[in-house]
Amino acid sequence: MNKPGFQPLSAYRQLPEAAMIERSEELFEDLNRRRTVRDFSSQPVPREVIENCLKVANTAPSGANMQPWHFSVISDPVIKKRVREAAEAEEREFYEHRASDEWLDALAKFGTNAEKPFLETAPYLIGVFMQKYALDADGNKTKHYYPQESVGLATGMLIAALHQCGLASLTHTPSPMGFLNQICGRPTHERAFLLLVVGFPADDAQVPVIKRKTLGDFVTFIE
Repeated sequence: MNKPGFQPLSAYRQLPEAAMIERSEELFEDLNRRRTVRDFSSQPVPREVIENCLKVANTAPSGANMQPWHFSVISDPVIKKRVREAAEAEEREFYEHRASDEWLDALAKFGTNAEKPFLETAPYLIGVFMQKYALDADGNKTKHYYPQESVGLATGMLIAALHQCGLASLTHTPSPMGFLNQICGRPTHERAFLLLVVGFPADDAQVPVIKRKTLGDFVTFIE
């Protein structure tokens, strides 16, 4: 007999051990190809692909299943231009006044600066918003638990889904990002979490030479 409000875990499928190992290896090999890019093509992306990847993001675990996220998907060239202008204004302040020398030194190897042409070139910008609480039609608040962690999980799943569909992405976090609320028409109880740039990489796209940590660098098995 099911407990009230519960149902059997009928969707779960256990795999044979060999299949588990094979899938885990294939998944690593695929996601290990993922790179953040800053050179995007203007080639259109089917909206259905974006919708399906957002559905993947919505399957992420969240505190008390509150699902404290909202995604504003921008493809309108006029709105993308507004986002670029606002983001570059904040980025100029960052590079010229806010960033410490240590921070600028850390960024130097990536060749970044205040100019963000990809915000107009890429076919999609996805504004990710974190909801600190929910509001019903009467203005009553419902607190969200662990909203930042929950939105981070959903965003990670979205990035992985986009990659597996053959798309590139860039996590862009100009600070502050209040301009996204205004441009996207989002309420004040939502906070802009990040701006995800999505599309195909340009034919001549280049990425920095980096080295990822090995398993032994970031994992401890306590057995």
